Amino acid sequence: MNAILPFVLAVSLVPALVLAKPLRQPETEKKVEALLKKMTLEEKFGQLQQLGDGGKPGEFEDLARKGLLGSMLNVMETKRKNAIQRAALESRMKIPVLFGADVIHGYRTMFPVPIAEASSWDPAAVELSASIAAREAAATGIRWTFAPMVDIARDPRWGRIMEGSGEDPYLGAAMARARVRGFQGKDMAAPDRIAACAKHWAAYGAAEAGRDYNTTDVSERTLREVYFPPFKAAVEEGVATLMSSFNDLNGIPATANRWLQTEVLRKEWGFDGFVVSDYTAVMELINHGVAADEADAGLKALKAGVDMEMVSRSYVTHGPRLVKEGKLSLATVDEAVRRVLRIKFLTGAMDRPLTDESLEAKAVFTPEHLAAAHKVALKSMVLLKNEEKVLPLRKDLGKLALIGPLADDQEIFGGWAIWGRKEDTVSLRGAVEAKLGSPAKVLYAKGCEMQGGTEAGFAEAVAAAKAADAVVLVLGESPNLSGEASSRSSIGLPGLQMDLAKAVLAAGKPAAVVLMNGRPLTLGWLADHAPAILEAWFGGTRAGMAVADILFGDVNPGGKLPATFPRVLGQVPIYYNHKKTGRPYDPSNNYTTHYLDVPNEPQYPFGWGLSYTTFALKDLALDRSRIAPGGRVTVSVSVTNTGPVAGDEVVQIYIRDLVSSASRPVRELKGFERITLKPQETRRLSFALGPKELGAYDESMRWRVEPGRFQVLAGTDSTGGLEAFFEVAAVP
Repeated sequence: MNAILPFVLAVSLVPALVLAKPLRQPETEKKVEALLKKMTLEEKFGQLQQLGDGGKPGEFEDLARKGLLGSMLNVMETKRKNAIQRAALESRMKIPVLFGADVIHGYRTMFPVPIAEASSWDPAAVELSASIAAREAAATGIRWTFAPMVDIARDPRWGRIMEGSGEDPYLGAAMARARVRGFQGKDMAAPDRIAACAKHWAAYGAAEAGRDYNTTDVSERTLREVYFPPFKAAVEEGVATLMSSFNDLNGIPATANRWLQTEVLRKEWGFDGFVVSDYTAVMELINHGVAADEADAGLKALKAGVDMEMVSRSYVTHGPRLVKEGKLSLATVDEAVRRVLRIKFLTGAMDRPLTDESLEAKAVFTPEHLAAAHKVALKSMVLLKNEEKVLPLRKDLGKLALIGPLADDQEIFGGWAIWGRKEDTVSLRGAVEAKLGSPAKVLYAKGCEMQGGTEAGFAEAVAAAKAADAVVLVLGESPNLSGEASSRSSIGLPGLQMDLAKAVLAAGKPAAVVLMNGRPLTLGWLADHAPAILEAWFGGTRAGMAVADILFGDVNPGGKLPATFPRVLGQVPIYYNHKKTGRPYDPSNNYTTHYLDVPNEPQYPFGWGLSYTTFALKDLALDRSRIAPGGRVTVSVSVTNTGPVAGDEVVQIYIRDLVSSASRPVRELKGFERITLKPQETRRLSFALGPKELGAYDESMRWRVEPGRFQVLAGTDSTGGLEAFFEVAAVP
């Protein structure tokens, strides 16, 4: 709800300028150096080792007691964490273990999956979500989360699009900042805060063919303009750690990529935290074909700037020997250890290593947290279509047919929910029955399985539709169909769901489709024939209740898409901020860029989202028509709720540099604000555009604001809108 006025793309006028929020503090650095001087070589490498739980009985306590275990991930119970921590405190140096975990969109109170939260276009709501996740996790001894994932994703086949904020670097940077603030707060040593980890560094979302873990080949221009900005925003916000990505990047795997880990991250951006590898990514350098064996893999990763090794053990096994043989410098090892110790001090792990085991019952899954999860879920849902005002439904319906494989599912909180419990979640069926006041008013039919199965349930579903006054079809994906290792070669509705929809909609009753999924889908026939479609995503613990609130008009949806929905798979990759090309589409000329069988335009564009009311933008104005290259222009526009009910609108500001030395996208998001307006209420909004919004990399890869004419567009999605122009003067 707060304006981003102005929000800066995370690029500098001088790329080498130190931009990071400093993590070094004089008193902390003294403590780090004092410890470092006393440590043996083996103990130093121990600090660079992270392991997962589940080994031989007593193995991790023994390693911790010897000072050979710096961190652990996803240890489930607080009691177990404390046992390992007590062993670490018996070590010679008494350095605690840093416990990390995949707290991606909530700990026990599950919030919407990250792509859904990005659909809120509300950084304050996203920050609230992360802060509650941090509070719950911290109460169980977790000091560090492997989130946020800030990868830009332009290919919805890639399952981990679910875990990020979509396709746009500006929106992605805003959400990265919000999540870092939420997890870490002003002081990550506070009892209710944890260290964040921006991942996956870098370009993991550009995996070829949308296939997880696959290789990437991305130009430096595209890296800096598209894939780097959310990471840079996280670094500017003071993120404690980054995680190297699995992928090969332009021939050098990220985990062995010195340009990424040292030249850009440390030297250009001034990052003082540490980099952890992804799960066994150091050892996987052998599979990439750039390391001969585990020792060689460890050597390459450490020299590149990856400080901590996750799960595989090449550092601790081979590191001391490599130092003694002169192949690895002690200075490189010491610097990695400094970074790890620095974060251990900054998170408070050194001062408060043990966790009160009674805290979890008081701090986790509270009414306050559930109310917040409900609020964020409501903000995250997107009304894609609403012909003939099918929605909202009347509560005085005689009968409602609720149909589909997800209609009575309690696991709709989504993937990456390690501590989530389905018994905590009310299904949409339960929520609708409560809303209508009687289970008898709801005619439920599953219809078909999510995947596989037969049409045996179709007859019951069609009968329910014919007997009802209105129909709600609940379709989508099961949580395991999106997320890590969940790439899909087809992104339509799985199984027989489309056939079920055709059979049910043929009954001719007023019908709405609710989609629960973790990626943009190709909806095809459904987009053309379903009267109303609500994109609910995987909405967390309170998903069912939030959907019911929107279906019956207790809350007016106001979310917007953070990623484009293609018409067909053949359009992928598809994104709004594409280049114009030398032959932009012209319907009168066949020799321009187009498909023979489908339009170029997507099914639903980036920024799209409807409401139960209507809005109008007018009177776009600029406070000046000409500025210097270092100047600023203020954009203002009025927005009016022209409909009958209160609602939220997201006003979006785009620019285009009309003539530049290097080609620019057809439009670029540079500002947005979500506001709530009463019927007939008007509000005037202002957005400031300065060098960081107007600059770009020129033909020589220099960041600057080039002279010339700029177009400003104000709209409610990434198509059309009001337009104005201004000039950037040439430097005398």
